[in-house]
Amino acid sequence: MTSEITLFVNPTAGRGRGAHAAQPAASALRDAGFSVRTVLGSDAPDALRRAHEAVRGGTGALIAVGGDGMISLALQAVAGTRTPLGVVAVGTGNDFARGLGLPVRDPAAAGRSVADALKGGNIREIDLGRVAPADGTGPADGTDPGGAGPGRDGERWFGSVLAAGFDSRVNDRGNRMRWPAGRLKYDLAMIAELAAFRPVPYRLVLDGGPALEMEATLVAVGNGPSYGGGMRICAGAELDDGLFDVTVVGACSRTTLVRVFPKVYRGTHLGHPAVTSYRARRIELRAAGVTGYADGEPLGALPLTAECVPRAVRVIGG
Repeated sequence: MTSEITLFVNPTAGRGRGAHAAQPAASALRDAGFSVRTVLGSDAPDALRRAHEAVRGGTGALIAVGGDGMISLALQAVAGTRTPLGVVAVGTGNDFARGLGLPVRDPAAAGRSVADALKGGNIREIDLGRVAPADGTGPADGTDPGGAGPGRDGERWFGSVLAAGFDSRVNDRGNRMRWPAGRLKYDLAMIAELAAFRPVPYRLVLDGGPALEMEATLVAVGNGPSYGGGMRICAGAELDDGLFDVTVVGACSRTTLVRVFPKVYRGTHLGHPAVTSYRARRIELRAAGVTGYADGEPLGALPLTAECVPRAVRVIGG
């Protein structure tokens, strides 16, 4: 393991926490004897390009400082390579770090954890989801994923959950709102979506089997257990078992949805009669007028196909 590592920083994560987090994380790594180079981008494509360059240049590790969106960018650069990924989680949700049992919103502790794990050789191989349009044409989000390497040819990687349904509609609405900031914006978006709520016809194909046709509220494809800052929508998902956990919330009333949704924080919603769970390596997901989100980032409209890729990334610690 080379002592030269790269700190991949989102200065705006967590309403500015990313910028403040970089310094204590870098100090902890330098105190442990590592040479730290910091990489920032002018925007997401530029940041991803710089991350790809660091990986191709042989950096000893790529350490993402920010929230799940920044970690999502970092995954596009390191997936399928031998470059290990470190996480300094200072965003709003931090579900990837939670799934790994890593420090959250404590950049100095996260920096020390990364340094100790690197020195001790504590590198864990975990699965990732790989998602693409079901017809195989064009990037999942309609954009260039940032150059050669993992993520090209229309594919995107995700570490936690792919969401498609009521939850992604809340994301759509929240992303359009200029006020308020932070989690309150999405709470208000949820209330607004409830007012317009109705189930949607879905078509699911699991591992090439017969198509499942159903009306549903949402479908969540979990490589990891949670999204949205600790909502355990796929509570049984393991990061290294080679399978997705797929949670389907079936057609239900607004009243039922309001009663069931709070249970997602404990994962007890999985026992409700309206909820069905599956396990699969590959899923094809179709529904009209539904946007897919993975790790909180928009992928584009369904249909989408997702595949669980075993040991796709090496993570530091956890």
